Amino acid sequence: MWRKASTCDFAIARLRHLRRKIGLLALAVVCATPVEIGARDGSKDWIVLENCRLIPNPANDGDSFHVSAGAKEYIFRLYLVDAPETDEMTPGRLVEQAKYFGISVPQAIEVGQAAKEFTREKLSQPFIAFTHMSDALGQSRLERFYAFVQTKEGDLGEQLVRNGLARVFGFKAVPPGLKNSGIESEKLQQLEEEARQEKIGGWGVDVGRLNVRAQKPTPFSVFVPAEKGRPRATPTSPSIRSSTPKPTAPIPPDDSGEPRKSHAKEKTPLGKIDINTATEKELTTVPGIGHVMAARIIAARPFRSADDLKRVSGIGDKKYDQIRPYFQ
Repeated sequence: MWRKASTCDFAIARLRHLRRKIGLLALAVVCATPVEIGARDGSKDWIVLENCRLIPNPANDGDSFHVSAGAKEYIFRLYLVDAPETDEMTPGRLVEQAKYFGISVPQAIEVGQAAKEFTREKLSQPFIAFTHMSDALGQSRLERFYAFVQTKEGDLGEQLVRNGLARVFGFKAVPPGLKNSGIESEKLQQLEEEARQEKIGGWGVDVGRLNVRAQKPTPFSVFVPAEKGRPRATPTSPSIRSSTPKPTAPIPPDDSGEPRKSHAKEKTPLGKIDINTATEKELTTVPGIGHVMAARIIAARPFRSADDLKRVSGIGDKKYDQIRPYFQ
């Protein structure tokens, strides 16, 4: 009995010793990590990291990647966009992404791989990262931060969406130099609709157009933090529309002296719109449907009939009663 107890005590002591060594080793690894651990709570001001370079890493994908800025290493996750996963490690998320594009899970993985390669190509040259050091931990054990990443062509997230390699989805932030995140969200929705119409990337993977790039030249946003003497969120081309709406000319009065009213939405024919094929432009002619709601309707397709509109987020009984008569 005495010999057995002594052997058992020795084994327990040995196990405790190994646990202490493992704990110290883990602590050393964390302390050696070049990412600024103390920055979890984020900074109120934009931190601009110039001359960044992509660090090759198996964990990189279309919207999350390792970056070096000077002597430091970071992991950044793009704001406002979400590229499909590149493997089956997160099956629930893959199913959701596949449903968004209207494709199968294996096809969604193909899109994710294409997005990863697209990002690797775009970040092969030095780039700029704008970050608040806000925590984007997600399901990863490694610390990562949200960021807007800007290549020589403009915002990377916009480029991914325009080529059908990412969806408009994810953590929002007001881009540098803009007044609210809605301005950028609306632009991303427009770029997504263009990719959908051209059937490229994830929107065309089932017809062999996964690697087809956008045919029309698109000016992508170039963000600039608001400072004295510096422009705000300047576009890459003077032809792009300003994010700030221009004042419209007053509508001249008719013969009765009353201002004329716009009848654009009043001309929308009742019962003529096909819920599964209508474009965003057609959907927004329906009173009560704006660009955001139109994007939600498109993302929720296919519908068995327009009676299923109630399952779209933001469409309650009142909204449904208002818009249902316009659909077949």
